[in-house]
Amino acid sequence: MSKVIVIMADGCEEVEALTVVDVLRRGGATVCAASAGDSLDIQGAHSIIFKADALLQDIKEGDFDAVVIPGGMGGRNNILNTPKAIDICKKFKEEGKIVAAICAGPTVLGRNGLLKGITATCYPSLEGELEGCMAVSDIVVKDKNIITSQGPATAMAFAVELLKALEGEETAASVAKGLLL
Repeated sequence: MSKVIVIMADGCEEVEALTVVDVLRRGGATVCAASAGDSLDIQGAHSIIFKADALLQDIKEGDFDAVVIPGGMGGRNNILNTPKAIDICKKFKEEGKIVAAICAGPTVLGRNGLLKGITATCYPSLEGELEGCMAVSDIVVKDKNIITSQGPATAMAFAVELLKALEGEETAASVAKGLLL
């Protein structure tokens, strides 16, 4: 069973953050929704308030197999200003662990040099921030240990692809079928 950190911050896109948590848990992964701030309460981009499981500052990242960065410009900006979030992404990429990001989230990776030589996607119009990669318009892209996706409407496909990478094709297909995807 895989263990995943989903880094959440005020201003994150609720659909992207919570869909990933939901789909991964349906597939048997252990998911820690980790707040990049100093409160477990997260206010999403559309003023939906929800609770994280833990504070990112208290997480021992060595216990995890993957990290996910949801989009939403406010959330993205807050994550960019959270050194521990950037450090986890860098460490996981170097260790060959899954680093996944959706919508504006891939720009966190691009701005920190983590997409060099990788094919990736993001929210249309933000491709210029995917420094060093080949930007494409596919809804989900997996290249090596990096998984990226475009935005709210692609969150389900993104989450299932992430589940496939972590728990295998059979588990991902079973969960997708149950979700009518």
